Amino acid sequence: MEGKGKLSLNAGIERSWEVLMDPKVLEKCIMGCEKLEQIEKNKYEAELAMGIAAVKGRYSSLIELADLDKPKHYKLIVKGEGGPGTVEAVGNIDLVAEDETETTLKYTYDAEVGGKVAMIGQRMLGGVAKMIIQDFFKKFKKELENTKQHT
Repeated sequence: MEGKGKLSLNAGIERSWEVLMDPKVLEKCIMGCEKLEQIEKNKYEAELAMGIAAVKGRYSSLIELADLDKPKHYKLIVKGEGGPGTVEAVGNIDLVAEDETETTLKYTYDAEVGGKVAMIGQRMLGGVAKMIIQDFFKKFKKELENTKQHT
């Protein structure tokens, strides 16, 4: 499954990058994330509980931030395993400064699933993946706006 999208952020590129790199923000933005613990620099163990269609279940996951090019780009790598099956996803996140207070976030993702969850069909999984990704960025935008108010 592949996809892409973009959104406008009401913050400069440096601020957007800072918030995007914050593990507390990642934990709040990842759907079903019950625990996110740093195990080494830019690498986390996560417990995810999904409640969507056949993706429903618990996943032990490794989340890694790679190919960092501050404040413009990083790759988000997620590998999860649980009762419903396995998931491997890679997302490329790019930030483009429009001006001092506006940044465009562009993303692409590629995800593969295995096990029982793969039997439900790519079409349905594509919709679920898109929903999870959009939920992440919707929450991220809200977190970015919330942190702006506190500074």
